[in-house]
Amino acid sequence: MRLSFILLVLLFQFSNLWSQTLGGSSAYQFLKFPASPQTAALGGLNLTNQSNDLSLAFNNPAQLDSSMHSQMVANFNSLYAGVKNLHWMMAYRNPFIQTNFAASVFYFDYGNTLQTDASGNVLGEYKPRDFVVQVSASREYMNRWKYGVSVKLLSSNYGVYRSSAIAADVGVLYRDTANFLQASVVAVNMGSQLKRYNSAVPEELPFDLQAGISKRLAKAPIRFSLTAHHLHQFNLNYSDTAFNNENGIPASKNGKFTFDKLFQHLVFSTQILIGERVELTAGYNYLRGKELRIYNSANGLTGFSFGVGMLLPKLQLRYARTQLQNNISYNQLGLNIPLNQYFGLGSWGERAGW
Repeated sequence: MRLSFILLVLLFQFSNLWSQTLGGSSAYQFLKFPASPQTAALGGLNLTNQSNDLSLAFNNPAQLDSSMHSQMVANFNSLYAGVKNLHWMMAYRNPFIQTNFAASVFYFDYGNTLQTDASGNVLGEYKPRDFVVQVSASREYMNRWKYGVSVKLLSSNYGVYRSSAIAADVGVLYRDTANFLQASVVAVNMGSQLKRYNSAVPEELPFDLQAGISKRLAKAPIRFSLTAHHLHQFNLNYSDTAFNNENGIPASKNGKFTFDKLFQHLVFSTQILIGERVELTAGYNYLRGKELRIYNSANGLTGFSFGVGMLLPKLQLRYARTQLQNNISYNQLGLNIPLNQYFGLGSWGERAGW
């Protein structure tokens, strides 16, 4: 009850502070893309999975842990039309101030694109790019609480249209190791633009208020996670009446509570641990499955994602496959390397004798 009350208070406060982002579109949508294979396999969003994987702290700075000291993450993703995505991250623990730090780069390369005028005349080529540079820090409070913050610089370059912004993520995490339970609340992408694409039109950042809970069974090597997103905005439906009528899509009940609207906020996932070296992961993102669904057609595993991890003593290797539609999916490959296992790296405080 005490934990539930605290989480509800936090949700209420953040919802009031950032409710101005309701009902509008936003820039920097690449921030919603899962940065790591494990996140992708968990349904594209997870705040609480109990894993010694540094890349999970990219979405929730409160998950940055002292056990992740010297870990380096390198994730690779090749998408359609030659789009490439890279994610690099490294952690560091300073015991003198009892604080964990991490730095990361999240980069998208969209290849070369033709630049034309309004009449279709080719003027040349340009190279669209998106990236974010992020610095995170976390600390513990008492035995069960952790809190963290990430500050990030965003940049987009689409030829003559360029933009930059600064933003922050704030997370609070509760951990009950005796009961294999974790719960967290995170507010992401709070900030504003430094430079607009078009100086006359400001764009909002993709703010999101999220919460999640994970539980491992006491007598079985299985974890379950439930993650909720867009808690500051209940109705996520976008309804185009003309398109709906042409494609036989039922009319949306925008003014009414429905369980469909409720489930659009939820991401479900499970992870099975086989010994100490293998993890099998599956997730289902209800909103993704609904948005990418093809009406009057079989949709198979749309909205589902799967992954496998090999946890070796000096290397974590993970792979994920996310199903977007029947014939469209993408694959991610990631490496997590504990550098201190190779080079004997201690923390700065340990080398100084603290």
